[in-house]
Amino acid sequence: MSSAATVTLKPPSRAKRRWKAATRKIRELASIGSALASTGHPYMAHIVPMRRCNLSCTYCNEYDDFSDPVPVDEMLRRIDHLGRLGTSVITISGGEPLLHPDLDQIIARIRKTGAIAGMITNGYLLMPDRIQRLNRAGLDHMQISIDNVMPDAVSKKSLKVLDKKLQMLTEHAEFHVNINSVVGGGIANPDDARVVSERALGLGFSSTIGIIHDGTGQLKPLGDSERIVWDKVRKLTRRSYSRFNHFQEAIANGKTNDWRCRAGGRYLYVCENGLVHYCSQQRGFPAVPLAEYTTADVKREFLTEKGCSPSCTISCVHQVSYIDHWRAPQKDTVTPNSSHKTDAQELVQIQ
Repeated sequence: MSSAATVTLKPPSRAKRRWKAATRKIRELASIGSALASTGHPYMAHIVPMRRCNLSCTYCNEYDDFSDPVPVDEMLRRIDHLGRLGTSVITISGGEPLLHPDLDQIIARIRKTGAIAGMITNGYLLMPDRIQRLNRAGLDHMQISIDNVMPDAVSKKSLKVLDKKLQMLTEHAEFHVNINSVVGGGIANPDDARVVSERALGLGFSSTIGIIHDGTGQLKPLGDSERIVWDKVRKLTRRSYSRFNHFQEAIANGKTNDWRCRAGGRYLYVCENGLVHYCSQQRGFPAVPLAEYTTADVKREFLTEKGCSPSCTISCVHQVSYIDHWRAPQKDTVTPNSSHKTDAQELVQIQ
């Protein structure tokens, strides 16, 4: 056995974790203050360094099983462009971002721009040494979606498989961890969401719950048993960091929302090809290269009404747009082409 195999990693101290949490909260409050003071910069961007994923959940349309990682030099340039625009929060998604060989450099570059660094992962590749590398890179937030207690044909992101990873995070992570559970179409046992949320909260994480819609991507009200679980979990998760979810009640009831979507302005989705889109479900609009995206584009899209917004189920866009719900009525209307949606089930994170 090599000497490297016998090394025991020392978990961060409680004092260090508290200090990291306090400084992170200060930076988050400052970012909200900056957003309230000026509408001329994005608040959040999701950026994809890796389209490939090591799983194939049936509801997901945001991955493939063959793509190469975006070269790190190109990823760093894209991060710098988001910094140029004044982006407050940059979240790495995929695919599965932990498959990218230079992920630590990407996270460190996000922090260098002054932005808050987040990541959405399935958690399969986490190990103590990998978690501590993420600590050193400066990761602020991690989200893992756990779809069921036992793996099935819909999803392998189960509590049975991932519980050891959660325990590793409890011991080693200096960043905030949120666990997202789900109810709705394709989930065999709605009560799994309650079990997942209770386990997450018991380990000291925050927890959210999402609704998976049917295969047509349409709003579908929750059934009676699903609604009972959804209400139970929402009562459990009051201490979660995301608060702007008033839209969730309409979604649960299969109704539309009347709101001002700021996608393309406050929220940007940057695909693996480096193009800016409204969100993951409306790829192709406006589809401008990030290198060419300007403050003028941000301001134009901030004031542009999106025709798809009444039935939108993208939680992060709702939450980011809520910052400006009280100002700047929108003018011109753009209706993204619905053909960009697939038959995959659509997941919306709520709490």
